[in-house]
Amino acid sequence: MSKKQPKTLDFATEVDFSQILTNPILDIAARLWDEKRYHAFQLCYRSMRIIDDLVDDRRELNESLSTEEQKELQISIEIWNQALVTGRPVDDFQEELLDTMRDFRIPSWPWSRLCKAMIFDLYHDSFRSFLIFVRYTEGAAIAPASIFMHLCGTKEQDQRFHPPDYDIRLAARPLALFSYLVHIMRDFEKDQKAGLNYFATDLLKLHKVPSEQLQKIAFTGQPTESFRALIAHYHELAEKYRQKAEQNIGRLLPHLEPRYQLSLGMIYSLYLQIFERVDPQNGQFGTDDLNPTPHEVQKRIDETISSFAALS
Repeated sequence: MSKKQPKTLDFATEVDFSQILTNPILDIAARLWDEKRYHAFQLCYRSMRIIDDLVDDRRELNESLSTEEQKELQISIEIWNQALVTGRPVDDFQEELLDTMRDFRIPSWPWSRLCKAMIFDLYHDSFRSFLIFVRYTEGAAIAPASIFMHLCGTKEQDQRFHPPDYDIRLAARPLALFSYLVHIMRDFEKDQKAGLNYFATDLLKLHKVPSEQLQKIAFTGQPTESFRALIAHYHELAEKYRQKAEQNIGRLLPHLEPRYQLSLGMIYSLYLQIFERVDPQNGQFGTDDLNPTPHEVQKRIDETISSFAALS
């Protein structure tokens, strides 16, 4: 990267992306933030992973939960969420999380929606319709993304943080849905081998893809024409949300300081890189086929920063 970068991009040159190329995309983007805000991001997302893993780890065992186990896990999730909503921490970690939420003025509703989605997971192993899936993403994808959008837009003034001047849920929704649909296509092989399915049943029926065919394709690497049609449908849905996300980012940029503008653009660019690898008609859908290599990720990061610098 040229040493003649504008002073406003000093934050980008200070980050050693080579150490984090295999990290989740949100983490890569958040590394552009100042240390205090990045720590807040880590804490919030760690708390969400705790709730998410509580359910997913059990589902990946390929064992059906008994009614009693489902109820016990549901109660555990509800107790954890209620403690957060009421501001009465159940442990030291949640106390630190609550302090961070108060400091940055982060609302508690994203955790409540995430918990609702995770409770849905306890009692369902699929989605009867794409509409139900979209409702599920309110907790599984849009809620976490809303916290990212909150931390992007909050401003520090008089030694206090103030909430963003936009609706964080509406700001997060298009990019979160685009990203989640990309996740479903990218992680098809990994999810199926772990016994997880995120394709909606109504779309599986529409394209005549039995659920057992999904596992066979994941293990053999031999997609059928009906499966390609299913992926083409998801690709079209993702493209619809990609266009909305691109437009939405354009509307949000004037509300954000440069480093947060770039971090938002980085998320979009890195998910777009994966999306561009999905070829419904002729491609393969294995994990190695759809995941960019660390070298390719580094190249995309450099290109994104250079493009941002050119517009600064």
